[in-house]
Amino acid sequence: MDTGTHVVMGVALGGIATLDPVVQQDPMLFNAVLVGTLIGSQAPDCDTILKLKNNAVYIRHHRGITHSIPAVLLWGISIPSIIYLFAPEVNYLHLWLWTFLAVILHVFVDIFNAYGTQAYRPFTKRWVAYGFINTFDPYIFILHIAGIVAWNLGANPGLMWLIIYFVIALYYVKRYFDKRELVKVIHAHFEHVEQIATSPTIQQNIWRIAITTPSHYYVGRAENGHITILDEFINKPIDYEDPVVQKALTDHNIKAFLSFSPVYRYEISYYDEYTEVRFIDLRYRSKGRYPFVAVAQIDDEHGDELTILNSYTGWVFTEEKLQDKLNIVKA
Repeated sequence: MDTGTHVVMGVALGGIATLDPVVQQDPMLFNAVLVGTLIGSQAPDCDTILKLKNNAVYIRHHRGITHSIPAVLLWGISIPSIIYLFAPEVNYLHLWLWTFLAVILHVFVDIFNAYGTQAYRPFTKRWVAYGFINTFDPYIFILHIAGIVAWNLGANPGLMWLIIYFVIALYYVKRYFDKRELVKVIHAHFEHVEQIATSPTIQQNIWRIAITTPSHYYVGRAENGHITILDEFINKPIDYEDPVVQKALTDHNIKAFLSFSPVYRYEISYYDEYTEVRFIDLRYRSKGRYPFVAVAQIDDEHGDELTILNSYTGWVFTEEKLQDKLNIVKA
């Protein structure tokens, strides 16, 4: 989920904690728990700082190790322990319980959007992305804002947040069945489907879809159960025998992209001064473009030694901006 939603979820858990008799009877413990749930609801996203280094490191590691099982355990122990240093008179067990729950909730809700997490590490590095809740879901966010307002107006926080979270749980179930019906429709219209990547949008009845079959990739839009194919590409396997492709696959930007993207195509373009290898994620079609790419431009004109001139991975919405980032003007 987005940062704002994680913040309001931290507030909500602080409200639910008032149902705990120990928290209810100790104002200092309640304040410590509220701090713990707010920090715990944000802690796994501390890897966002990696973006300051470069996109490749960020893409490769964001929602990776910091969302893993060992990291969840570490956050669950370290955050309440630090808070306890400043408030040693509070009940540590209950402080730990609610803080730990906030960390778990953060990782749990992240697995349901299209971006996903590596939540099952160390057992597998597979990205878990169930793809039926938007990264920013306005319904979930608005329910939390309404709950915060009602709490400030005097509503019983424990009971109110339980009701809100029961409604949100039903909403998750609804979205799960929405996706399941969409998958059924896709299987009914396409033969030999190998993979389906779904990306819900803010609008409940509209989904972005990317379908993989042995021969083709299909990129489309589903609206009210009706599928429109917007683009169709040949499913061309990577040519690992091509020296230029081999060189591109050694680049850190390309490696980061391939470690993250589950459905992509690649293309090779030949220019006077270099050869370009471009990998294109098919999940994020926007206004006729695919903004999430990885590009390596390789000098193959000077003997047998291939050199990577420039490379980039990330989200760019125009070709001009991409070329600016690569810092090369095509001949």
